[in-house]
Amino acid sequence: MRVILAAFYGYAGYAHIATPGPFLAIMPSFVSAPEAIVYWTGIAEIAGAIALLQPISKPLRQAGGIGLALYALCVWPANINHFAMNMASSDGGLGLGYHIPRMIAQPILIWLALFAGKVGWRRRT
Repeated sequence: MRVILAAFYGYAGYAHIATPGPFLAIMPSFVSAPEAIVYWTGIAEIAGAIALLQPISKPLRQAGGIGLALYALCVWPANINHFAMNMASSDGGLGLGYHIPRMIAQPILIWLALFAGKVGWRRRT
C-alpha cells in the first residue's frame, strides 16, 4: 500500500510541475500566487512520496505520512471549488458520478497517508 500511495503522489507531484494548467483552473480565487502554490504542492507531493518509500527511517516515513495527510486536507478546498464550478457549468460538467467519489476519496487519502506512514499505530504486544 505504501509503494502504491508513493507512486500515486509521485506522479501527481510530477503532473503539478509539468502541466500546472488543470490545477490552476480549479484553484479558489482567494488563493494568492496560484502558480507558486501549484508548483510547491507538486514538490510537497514528490517529497512526501520519497519519504514514504524510506525502508529504514521510521521518523522520515512518519513525517511523509503526516505531510501527505495535511496536504490532502489543505487541497480539499480546491476540490470543493472544482466541484462547485464544474457542476454550475452550462453542460453540467463532469457530473456527480465524478465529484462525489472524489469528495469521498479525500478523507480516505488522508487515512491512507497516515496508515502508510505508520502514524499513530503501535504494535500490540
